[in-house]
Amino acid sequence: MKALLLAANRLFPLPVHPFNLQNEGKESYAMWQYRRGADTIAFYRQRYTLEEMFQGKRVLDIGCGAGGKTMYYAAQGVEHIYGMDIVAGYRQQAEELAQQLGYADRFTFVAGDAADTGFAENSFDTVIMNDAMEHVAQPELVLDEVRRILRPGGRLYVNFPPYYHPFGAHLSDLIGIPWVHLFFSEGTLVAAYRELCQSIPGGAERVAFRISTNEQGKDYFSYLNHMTIRRFRRLRAQAGMEPVYYREVPLRSFLTPLAKLPGVKEGFVKMVVCVFEKG
Repeated sequence: MKALLLAANRLFPLPVHPFNLQNEGKESYAMWQYRRGADTIAFYRQRYTLEEMFQGKRVLDIGCGAGGKTMYYAAQGVEHIYGMDIVAGYRQQAEELAQQLGYADRFTFVAGDAADTGFAENSFDTVIMNDAMEHVAQPELVLDEVRRILRPGGRLYVNFPPYYHPFGAHLSDLIGIPWVHLFFSEGTLVAAYRELCQSIPGGAERVAFRISTNEQGKDYFSYLNHMTIRRFRRLRAQAGMEPVYYREVPLRSFLTPLAKLPGVKEGFVKMVVCVFEKG
């Protein structure tokens, strides 16, 4: 099956991906994030202003990566913003970009687990999780922790592509087949991804970033929790915060009927968007 996947993959062009742009020397991951900062909050802007989200606020950006989008948020007049990521190696890129853009005095990178941030209760006005909910290992604990560290009246902004999105397997840096995770087992995907990584610079780092081995000795994609719309709706109901805004954005406007159809919608929703408010 691995050979079939690799053969089929040659028929599909790869989407633009920041890891590849960085490898090719075209643009750093941090700068790619910064350039796309407005896109990461576009769906919230239909309800909330930049001032409501950031102006004069203490902000936590969970899953900040190399800090580019965090710098975009910092540019909106935050009092202070913390970028948190479990990958400590992103610190250098994030801090260098903060220095370059002039936000070092209002930015702090924190390497850590969002399920146990170490911050005091009622520390933040805004917490944002852009493309992060599908990656955290313990989403229930993360929501509990966010509720603890948000101030009363503070908001959590969440958006993520659901698992059955065409590229919901998050392998599009090397595998361009839409919905590939519906057609091939995780074991086949792991084997194919490993092989593709052998021929690129930094391939070993990509494998280490995405793949782990479980107690049974089986390799799996440890950077994903397979977050579906259905699962998130359960989490939303149990979050202990008021969901004051919610959208399921279709892949394309003409696919809206499919994005609303039970049993099918999981594969035709581009982004789940939710804003929680702490009472």
